Amino acid sequence: MSVIRSAGLRGFRATVSELGGDAEELVTACGLPVAALDTDDLLVPDQAVGAALELAAHRLDCPDLGLRMARRQELDMLGPLALAIRNSPTLAGVLECTSRYLFVHARSLSLTMGPDPYGDRGVVALRYGVSAPGLPTPVQGTDVGLAFVHRAIQRLAEERYGLRSVELPYRPAAPIQVYEEFFGAPVRIERPVALLRVPSSLANRSLSGGDENLHRLAMAFLAEQSGSEAGAIAPRVRTTLQKLLGTAAPEIGAVARLLTVHPRTLQRRLAAEGTTFAAVLDEVRRTEARRYLTTTDMPMSQVASLIGLSEQSTFTRCAQRWWGATPSAVRKGRTGAS
Repeated sequence: MSVIRSAGLRGFRATVSELGGDAEELVTACGLPVAALDTDDLLVPDQAVGAALELAAHRLDCPDLGLRMARRQELDMLGPLALAIRNSPTLAGVLECTSRYLFVHARSLSLTMGPDPYGDRGVVALRYGVSAPGLPTPVQGTDVGLAFVHRAIQRLAEERYGLRSVELPYRPAAPIQVYEEFFGAPVRIERPVALLRVPSSLANRSLSGGDENLHRLAMAFLAEQSGSEAGAIAPRVRTTLQKLLGTAAPEIGAVARLLTVHPRTLQRRLAAEGTTFAAVLDEVRRTEARRYLTTTDMPMSQVASLIGLSEQSTFTRCAQRWWGATPSAVRKGRTGAS
């Protein structure tokens, strides 16, 4: 069984409610927990998610349900992948990190770039795949996925980025005009695969507003996450905070996004391991502060900033609590605190 994070249901509750339906009843009928509607980090069967979308489209007589859902979805639902995407220097970088790490969000999904199926050298194909061996292509699931990719490119590049056509591997129940109005491009049906045909020059388009350090940080976390996600959470929080300090605010929300868990889930898991986010953060600050004090000549204000404290006076109070000495005394070796 393949799984997907419950972020894939983002927008489902609001869309169904707008159509007069009961989202909780629909997901329950497909074997999904109701909690999947309100959190992004639950791992749920992807086939059950697809079934919920199809059931809603059928019962509510809304064949363009997937497109409607996509209008309510934002990049942040992809967790650390969204951070990597937003801080990529070019769209080629966006496609590279997405194709490499989309499976962290959903094991059965893929996004790859290849040659144009019609042989146009000025066009490349962004192929969106849903791996479901032996099963027909999920219409609503594919609709929402392609629509999400389209809207993400619009946000990163521009509203009219040159989309040549949309290829669908099925004949949708909704009128083709609905799709063409959504995508702003011709839509071809019953094609071999689902894809967006875009200008080949799009890949090398530079993006503004990105942060190279945050991009590297997000990619490092995605690489770690691509392995086993089992085990204690506290060491992962500690590692995350060590990388965040001096780069971004060491807040639980930022750490939770990078670890792709809900902040409340993160708090519960830390409590189960006998600690808290505040305790782990304090430990990391103490360790990093002592390293800076004993191995560098950085000004105290800079050390305070690097461990995520806004004022030097706050750093001094923390040092008294940690070691019973001032930062200057620790630097001069007047305390045996470790």
